Amino acid sequence: MHDVIVVGCGSGGYAAAIRASQLGGKIAAVEAADIGGTCVNRGCIPAKVWHKAAWILQSIRKGADFGIEAAEPKLNLKSTVERKNGVSAEIRMGMEGLLANNGVDLIRGRAVFKGPQSVEIEGKTYEAKKFIMATGSALAFPDIPGLKEAVMTTDDVLDMTKAPASILICKADFIEVEMANILNTFGCKVTLATETPRILPREDHDTSQRVAQGLREQGVEIVTRASLESVKKKKGGFACQLAGPKERTVEVAKVLVSSRTPNTADMGLDKLGVKLDDAGFVEVKDTLETSAAGVYAIGDCTGGWMLSHSSSSMAVTAAENAMGQNGKFPFHLIPRGSWTTPEVGAVGLSEEEAEKQGLEIEIGIFPYSINGLAAARNEVDGAVKIVSEAKYGEILGVHIVGGGATELVGEAVLAMQLECTAREFARSIRIHPTFSEAVVDAARDAEKWALYLPRR
Repeated sequence: MHDVIVVGCGSGGYAAAIRASQLGGKIAAVEAADIGGTCVNRGCIPAKVWHKAAWILQSIRKGADFGIEAAEPKLNLKSTVERKNGVSAEIRMGMEGLLANNGVDLIRGRAVFKGPQSVEIEGKTYEAKKFIMATGSALAFPDIPGLKEAVMTTDDVLDMTKAPASILICKADFIEVEMANILNTFGCKVTLATETPRILPREDHDTSQRVAQGLREQGVEIVTRASLESVKKKKGGFACQLAGPKERTVEVAKVLVSSRTPNTADMGLDKLGVKLDDAGFVEVKDTLETSAAGVYAIGDCTGGWMLSHSSSSMAVTAAENAMGQNGKFPFHLIPRGSWTTPEVGAVGLSEEEAEKQGLEIEIGIFPYSINGLAAARNEVDGAVKIVSEAKYGEILGVHIVGGGATELVGEAVLAMQLECTAREFARSIRIHPTFSEAVVDAARDAEKWALYLPRR
């Protein structure tokens, strides 16, 4: 009998298996497809290869601003795909090697629970004292008339050797705005439609506004308060009917599908008593244990932000608890990021969320247009915004739009984890010139003594 069997070996399952093994357990990890899951094979890592390609292309086009004149570069997206595949393969190989190095038994196949301590994989039964579900998610296809024939998935984008002439992207969360940025850079006419009043609806309103402005300046059309009702084939593409306050038809070559659904069906979870919500996501306690004793769940199958780094962080808590500890996972410290142009990094409460909770807050904002490095690099779009509690200066949320945002937000996560106040952050020191100075300057603005902003 194993101490813990981890079902799913994506970024979360992999981390959970290794951490449980480090604590002395006999561990097995089960994987029905490729090790690394969505992140390594069809998500985070492949997308970053494409983002780098897009960034290089954008940089060449802006070279004249720095006295560098170059002809419009020729695109060979087949090479981009080959690089993406190579990077993913190297990471998969490294993950498999580290599992073996840590003594984790890797079992290939699909797991179906048969009882509180048993699971069947490819006709063979395995027993364990505890289980960790890390089953991830899969693409979901909305039931919209005519959509199937027009579909281009996020998987297809990351394997494309030629960008479609035009595309309609429905919804506007992180995945969708990133896809809009990539496709637009490579010559696709992008229409981004969302049912919500603004893009990135779960983020701070200032973040949404700044990213929307950046996308529009690059040529992306944004349509808010609009939902896709139907798709009809026509010569050369598809006519997409958008419903909303102002109905309209958008003609495109493809329609992007990016929604995801949890991999929780047909796994025998009812035999364990694992409770799912209406959308099929596993409900977990703050210890990451499910409603079934001894069964934990992490990552995409639990819903939430559905981020790889969230899954791998949850993995540590779940593995430690499965091995006898009783830690609580800090959901409020999960950072979010988007590799758009400009980048986004965020953690904690938005200004609106803090106000809805009735908190007395102070806001500090420092625009990139005043930051020295941003000016030198001509990356002046963006700002750092800090939301802090008014009386004691507790940092409740940090929202960054601009160069290096996905890296800078790590400072905010650590500050919040260590209960650093805005007052302490304001007296910190950074190298000049760097983007990181903007975080300190935003804290000073929250404390009402910004050095490089007009008095308020």
